[in-house]
Amino acid sequence: MRAQPSGRLSGEAEGRVASLSLFRFPTLYDKHWALWQMLLSRPKLKRLPGISFMRMVGHGSREGFYPWPDFGVYGVLAGWPSLEHARAQVQGAPVFAAYRAHACESVTFYLRPTRARGLWGGDAPFAVGAPEPLEAPLAVLTRAAIRPRHLLNFWRRTPGIRATIPPGGGLCFKAGLGEAPWFNQITFTIWTDRAALRAFAHDPAGPHGAAAEAARRNGWFAEELFARFAVEACEGQWNGAPPLPQGALGAAA
Repeated sequence: MRAQPSGRLSGEAEGRVASLSLFRFPTLYDKHWALWQMLLSRPKLKRLPGISFMRMVGHGSREGFYPWPDFGVYGVLAGWPSLEHARAQVQGAPVFAAYRAHACESVTFYLRPTRARGLWGGDAPFAVGAPEPLEAPLAVLTRAAIRPRHLLNFWRRTPGIRATIPPGGGLCFKAGLGEAPWFNQITFTIWTDRAALRAFAHDPAGPHGAAAEAARRNGWFAEELFARFAVEACEGQWNGAPPLPQGALGAAA
């Protein structure tokens, strides 16, 4: 998909449902294969029927929130016109099947955008639809393109933020992703407790709130995006187990 200079949605159905697929590769051969797919699979993914937005991402080490990449984990974030269409492509397209064949485990989250602001490569990729349901787990995605002169300032903040991410309670899943190491960073978290999310993300006295204020005040980012999603479905395992608690999706699955 070409970037739209206006920052507007490039199609009527763009981004009505997003999928985030993560794959873990166990051997040196599989890791080498996955690294090459960052180049070779890109045109195959862009040609999938109905795909409106696509980004291939890597994963940071130390649970993702660390500047050195983990060369054993890669992912695909995509936008689709419907949940049914997203599932059909992720489960049936040969390019996704090849990833699963080389991976020792994988998981896909299907997400319905409920809030979004900002741009990604000049696009507003997620079309916000229905209001946020109270009973569904809530996913949050942030993406920032860091200005080179502020790289050190940004990465100095991450240890303090990482230490305050709650290990349990309302947090179900967390991943630190990126399009390019050090420069384009993505955080993805899933929460069942909205109060815990608000306390972590919006407390001005906490490390996350202080870092966000510093980024805005000092112009650390060339571009940024924030989006929230209702988690519609989750398929697969991560770290040897389903990433969401049993029954968390309820009627949304």
